Amino acid sequence: MPKMTTTTSNDSALSTISKSPSTANVIEVPPVDLDYIFAHMMTIGRPNTGISTCITEQDITDLLLNVKSLFMEQPVMLKLKPPITVCGDIHGQFGDLIRIFSKTGFPHKTNYLFLGDYVDRGKMNLEVIIFLFACKLRYPKNFFLLRGNHETQLVNRIYGFYDEIMRRYQSLPLYMLFQSVFNVMPLSAIIGDRILCMHGGLSPDMLKADNLNILQSIYRPLPDPPNPSLPLDLLWADPNSYTDEFKFNDRGISITFGAKMVKRICEKFNLDLICRAHQVVQDGYEFFANRKLVTIFSAPHYCGLFDNAAAVMLVDEQMQCSFKIFRPAFPKIEKAKFNASKDVSSCSAAKVKLLM
Repeated sequence: MPKMTTTTSNDSALSTISKSPSTANVIEVPPVDLDYIFAHMMTIGRPNTGISTCITEQDITDLLLNVKSLFMEQPVMLKLKPPITVCGDIHGQFGDLIRIFSKTGFPHKTNYLFLGDYVDRGKMNLEVIIFLFACKLRYPKNFFLLRGNHETQLVNRIYGFYDEIMRRYQSLPLYMLFQSVFNVMPLSAIIGDRILCMHGGLSPDMLKADNLNILQSIYRPLPDPPNPSLPLDLLWADPNSYTDEFKFNDRGISITFGAKMVKRICEKFNLDLICRAHQVVQDGYEFFANRKLVTIFSAPHYCGLFDNAAAVMLVDEQMQCSFKIFRPAFPKIEKAKFNASKDVSSCSAAKVKLLM
């Protein structure tokens, strides 16, 4: 892993800074030693390098207070410029996260937007979220993290994150501090005014709005959103091939939406593409609604139970999109697979020209 330097040569990917409504008080934040955190994160996997033996609860607390303050300085709907790489769910798969960086560029070289679901299900939730938060602090205008439905207490209390914190740090206050950070994370982003990104999906509230400022009007801090609500749909909604309209979601929360709704919202807000995550897809990415919506999933061999690939979406300066696919890396067959494909980084990337 390359050294994470203090400065970056990247131009800012953040178009504008317009703060969203907030009820949070401004508080003094302690300094955080990012060099110390990165140095220890880079040794994870070696003997006696477990995160709880190298990084203290106070180190994490300082990191969380700083990143919480930074999230509140930036809008709840991010306005971003290309080029940028978009990543889907990670779910505690730290090794696969580093694999993505090694193939598409570490954050000091590449702009990133992550679509949420960093924790739960996987085995290294703390490594993932601490590393991503540290990257956010080091590269605040080039590295962006949206909130996913697993960044809510309703979900991560049950699916692994709470148990991992209690096992490794035995600290309920630390778990609750993570929740306070999740509650102020941005919920959506728009790239080049043409690609709208969120974790879950569309909301019927968007059809009632005159413009996308409705996404900028969401107040933070936002604990688990009520059902139904616009923020809830941004976190939970799913595309549905069996309906044209908005419909009850079989998950028991939020809604589903059909291709007709995708088309209407794209036309209403002059969008070329809706980009979301939230669902496992076999090839790491999957189109819907005549290529007006794409689902991206970035955790290969999800939970150790699926044989899915992962993918990331690369948006270049001309707003053309390509997809880099990462097949599951099984140690016994990895060498043969790499020889066959010559390199995972050179796998075929489906080009998608966005009509501007």
